[in-house]
Amino acid sequence: MQSLLKELNTGLKAMGIELPEAATHKLIDYLGLLSHWNRAFNLTAIRDSDEMLSKHLLDSLSVLPYIGEGLILDVGSGAGLPGIPLAIAMPGSQFVLIDSNGKKTRFLTQARITLGLDNVEVVNQRVEAYLPMKHDHRIYFDAVVARAYASSSEIIKNTAHLHKPETRILIMQGKLDESIDDPAYVLKQSHTLNIYGLDAERHLLEIEKTH
Repeated sequence: MQSLLKELNTGLKAMGIELPEAATHKLIDYLGLLSHWNRAFNLTAIRDSDEMLSKHLLDSLSVLPYIGEGLILDVGSGAGLPGIPLAIAMPGSQFVLIDSNGKKTRFLTQARITLGLDNVEVVNQRVEAYLPMKHDHRIYFDAVVARAYASSSEIIKNTAHLHKPETRILIMQGKLDESIDDPAYVLKQSHTLNIYGLDAERHLLEIEKTH
């Protein structure tokens, strides 16, 4: 794990991301946990830890400059990507990781406990049916982030009931597709993401409500 930690620090530096030492150690612990569970539960197609480092950890952390703080929803979180790496890097923000796959949310729950992530809540539900409440009031999110989950239009449609006018919608993509079908939403900006150790197209769409 020491070589992985060194490679992580090299990658973070190359991407201009600064994290406390405790956070980098926790990221490597998460990677170890994911590798262990992956053997039995097939949470991700990537098996190699070095590949996981660039394709999962650094890829997830590449959205840090754009996400902002507050209450953040990771839609279709799967094995916790990008939600868990972001929660480790942003302990002052609250994260809800939602996925309809019970096997994956069991892993997320174990990861939250093992890594001591008090700023993470795990929800096993389809996002379309998710109606969070607190003290009889509906909860809306400051940011919604999705990685390899669905098309932009599907993500917007499935999460629209969780948006307030200021909600930041961040959609991570491989090949760039800027199309949005809903006239109530507009593409604010698209970014090319340069991920250390990853020779593949990665993009981020920043979308906001128009009214």
